[in-house]
Amino acid sequence: MNKLLLVIGMFFFSSFLEAQPLFQEYKTKILDVSDTTATITDSPEFVVGSSGIVVHKFDDKTSSIITRVDVVSKNGNTATLRFEKFKMLSQGAFPETGIKPAIGDDVTINYLYSRALIVAPNQSVYNEVTKTYNTMTWVHPDILASYLTKLYRPNPDKEIFQQACYQNTASIIFFGIKDTGYFVDCHNFNTVKTIKITEKDEIQLPFYSRIKNIDSSWFSWDSAEISDYNSYYNSFIKK
Repeated sequence: MNKLLLVIGMFFFSSFLEAQPLFQEYKTKILDVSDTTATITDSPEFVVGSSGIVVHKFDDKTSSIITRVDVVSKNGNTATLRFEKFKMLSQGAFPETGIKPAIGDDVTINYLYSRALIVAPNQSVYNEVTKTYNTMTWVHPDILASYLTKLYRPNPDKEIFQQACYQNTASIIFFGIKDTGYFVDCHNFNTVKTIKITEKDEIQLPFYSRIKNIDSSWFSWDSAEISDYNSYYNSFIKK
């Protein structure tokens, strides 16, 4: 009976571990602030290069995201954040709040790190990554490929990836390059985590999707097809 209970306990414990998200949101408050930076309490939950948001509360019922932040340094006790413009929900029809971050404002690091685009060289790598990291919400590559088809761009650049992230409420892009997988922040293209993947010779351009052909435009010089998958995407990533 005791052995049975032990086995059941181990099963639930392993299931709990598997259910843990790859990236945990870290919520805290601003401790100190300047014109361009803020200080928060450090945590092992995030790395230098991660991004997040600052939320300002106007009253008990009203709050708003007022800026995006990048983690630029950390020392185990505190971390320094640099303010950046929050573009994900940009709406040109409305004026910006003009509110600057202040001490006590709420900060969330690893914001929307649970949703990701995936750039894989082939279906094998795609299946390997999405099954291994099944707590992530993966935006199917067909969605990105359809967007590229509409733009006549078989060679997505950083701006296109960012727009695709914003449209799909994602903050991570996974790039599978040779035998390494890079989890990259959509906003700043910093690498926030790397993993080992199974390298295969098969490569589909511009990346694996069920949409096989993305036409280029005769009227645009920047729509040429990718010639080298690995070097092309490797040039995007800040390591």
